[in-house]
Amino acid sequence: MLIARGPKPVAALKALGLHPTLTVPEPNTWADVISTLDAHRPVKGLRVAVQEYGLPNRDLLEALTQRGAHVVPVPVYRWALPEDTAPLKQILGEIVAGQVHVMLVTNAAQIDHGMQVVEQEGQSAQFKQACKGLVIASIGPTASERLRHHGLSVDLEPSHGKMGILVKETSEQVHSILKQRNNPA
Repeated sequence: MLIARGPKPVAALKALGLHPTLTVPEPNTWADVISTLDAHRPVKGLRVAVQEYGLPNRDLLEALTQRGAHVVPVPVYRWALPEDTAPLKQILGEIVAGQVHVMLVTNAAQIDHGMQVVEQEGQSAQFKQACKGLVIASIGPTASERLRHHGLSVDLEPSHGKMGILVKETSEQVHSILKQRNNPA
């Protein structure tokens, strides 16, 4: 049985001549994977291979294990910091200096890497404080969960987890979010 978490995995499987048995509904989170399995195919006693994308999803692996699955993680790649972190350090410094007003987060690894660098630079507290003045827009639930894990708030998630919609809706709402923040009722 093949389970696809969203439209991109479905397209990748079809390109290989494979068709998913189940497709997880939006917003395609790990929790939606579990809900889909619970509703359609209990995993107790089954060997379940989980293709990882960048970072292990401990919550998904644990949820499958709790349901009695024998879980086999399959890492196909790992997110890593670039060799040259100077551009990342520059923008993080600009955030700390209050020169940035909006931060768009399109995946969980971005914020993990940003936090790793500010911690290495000894600026974690300053970065978190500066982020309180930013509008932070997250592409969707997984990235938002990661932001909150690091103690950062999320001001906006788009109506659909696509880059263009994230940019459009953030641009439409940024001024009202900043106005509300600066002039609370």
